[in-house]
Amino acid sequence: MLKALFVIAVLFNFINPCQSQNKSRVRDLGIEPGILTPGKWNAITDVEGVSVGQKTLILGDSIRTGVTVILPHQGNIFQEKVPAAVFVGNGFGKAIGFTQIEELGNIETPIALTNTLNAFLVANALIDYTLSIPKNANIRSVNPVVGETNDGWLNDIRGRHVRTSHVLDAIKSATDKTVQEGNVGAGTGTLCLGFKGGIGTSSRVLPKDNGGYTIGVMVQTNFGGILTINGAPVGKELNNYYMAKEVPYVVDGSCMVVIATDAPLSARNLKRLAKRSFLAFGRVG
Repeated sequence: MLKALFVIAVLFNFINPCQSQNKSRVRDLGIEPGILTPGKWNAITDVEGVSVGQKTLILGDSIRTGVTVILPHQGNIFQEKVPAAVFVGNGFGKAIGFTQIEELGNIETPIALTNTLNAFLVANALIDYTLSIPKNANIRSVNPVVGETNDGWLNDIRGRHVRTSHVLDAIKSATDKTVQEGNVGAGTGTLCLGFKGGIGTSSRVLPKDNGGYTIGVMVQTNFGGILTINGAPVGKELNNYYMAKEVPYVVDGSCMVVIATDAPLSARNLKRLAKRSFLAFGRVG
């Protein structure tokens, strides 16, 4: 049985080359947000079948970008479509493929995240990938799904450095286990809440009496505000927040949120759930 997956877009309008998977996660520091238990990996890959691949581009002194790809299952996604829904909090993003999701309530390609000006090339790469599968030899329409945020403050975004080969590499390297976070993939050049942004992921498992379902989330963060961690006003205490004169960022920006679940939800109910993710922004900044 295929696992339900839905896509959510919430759109608004100094780099460390070290990969942040070498750094601690918040739970490693004894901070445990919420009341539910994470899955094994505390990642979107805790939803059975879901895998994530990333390609990070850190070249010279100006290329800081990449692509992150989420696959809802390991089969032929075009032939085995997955229930899906979209909610857009603001329409300034250059998202691709959302209208067909709205119309049909499913997705038929992997979901890719990248930077604003590379969204269109990445969409074309997803089409190339889908057409390359032998069982898709006769199809004449593909609806690639791509989200983006603008990494132009840290990256030479006009160079559009993410190529088809990078997208295919990300797909080939996809894993259903630990997911790299932070300064990787589509998050390589992003900012968040006055600090370095990036890719983040987490999961929660409902108690067995409530179905035992798993929900996994992946975000591409690139927005402003005041950093709050488990209720603590960290950004304010560090004097690193909106309107603090020394902070080189503005309060607006973008965030892409992708949520997967194995709960048996229809596209209609997936959209209801997607809408509620917007409330999370009131808790982080």
